[in-house]
Amino acid sequence: MAHSQSAEPTRRDFLYVATGTVAAVGTALATWPFIDQMNPSAAVLALASIEVDLTPIEQGQSITVMWRGKPVFIRRRSEKEIAEAGAVPLAELPDELARNANLPADALATDADRVTRPEWLVLIGVCTHLGCIPLGQRGDYGGWLCPCHGSHYDTSGRIRKGPAPENLYVPPYAFLSDARIKIG
Repeated sequence: MAHSQSAEPTRRDFLYVATGTVAAVGTALATWPFIDQMNPSAAVLALASIEVDLTPIEQGQSITVMWRGKPVFIRRRSEKEIAEAGAVPLAELPDELARNANLPADALATDADRVTRPEWLVLIGVCTHLGCIPLGQRGDYGGWLCPCHGSHYDTSGRIRKGPAPENLYVPPYAFLSDARIKIG
């Protein structure tokens, strides 16, 4: 006997659709915990940006804050430090790029391109050679010295001597007021 083709859905059609739907929903529910665990944790999201009060920092002094698990150096520079950093010819620098997240990637390492306000210098405090933490107000140029391999940075965070291939990076930051900045 020949099987007749009917346009009406059968019970078997319903079971196929219902089984497929349950399988799709079950798969989605089973994979959700794996997908959700790839999102950043609450601790990481909390550190996505930080606000820093600059009021207690006196001229010539530096502080270190943590942002995204990295030290960030904030230095209130003196007029002398600003003048010295501004007088350095780019031809003397091993790395002529600003490395400033607030500027285009090809911005040059003039002191003016490394700071938003000349008095305040904000840098990620990780040596670009092997990731050590440089020591402040040390070295041949009065900036930072990485004691591990002898990289010397000036008062604008630019590499001047040693094996470090790049200047210290400037994180994204903005002044919220004269005495407060937001990093990140």
